[in-house]
Amino acid sequence: MPGVTRRINRLRFATPYLILISVCCFGCEEAQPTSPLQVEATPTEAVSVPQTDVKNTTKPNVMPKFNPLTPEEALVILDKGTERPGVGEYTTKKDPGTYICRQCNAPLYHSESKFESHCGWPSFDDKIAGAVDRHTDADGRRIEIVCHNCGGHLGHVFEGEQFTPKNTRHCVNSISMRFVPQGEELPPMIQAESD
Repeated sequence: MPGVTRRINRLRFATPYLILISVCCFGCEEAQPTSPLQVEATPTEAVSVPQTDVKNTTKPNVMPKFNPLTPEEALVILDKGTERPGVGEYTTKKDPGTYICRQCNAPLYHSESKFESHCGWPSFDDKIAGAVDRHTDADGRRIEIVCHNCGGHLGHVFEGEQFTPKNTRHCVNSISMRFVPQGEELPPMIQAESD
């Protein structure tokens, strides 16, 4: 039975390392949160952004009626979720046009700023001036990008990767945007109420 004893001793020696590795992997998973979100091509149910009753409120910042969102869109745009890599409809799109906020129609990016980063999400190295705001993400390490007009979650921005001369990558969830082909009129932007 010496072979069995050696195996048991190896297992006793390896167990703390296996526990350490599993804890580290779990920690990494939390640092880069992903969602099991599977975007469907044809959403069946729509939800509206919560509205404030104008007649019964004394608050000066009344939320305007934005575009209705499907549950999948709301998970990303309102709850700051993440679309699974590679499933977005705009990840590899190369057509000329403008990418607008799905929630409020604000123009966000021109197709000329889009580039292929092979990260699984649409990537842009520049935004339309004043269209996108940056905030420190809840994890404290990444920079979240949101629509300046409505505050809808777009994704994250990364710098220093040397993908383009601008050295910036806006990594955006496809589900947070809509694409308007060049030559088509942009829909009117739904203005957020100012404070």
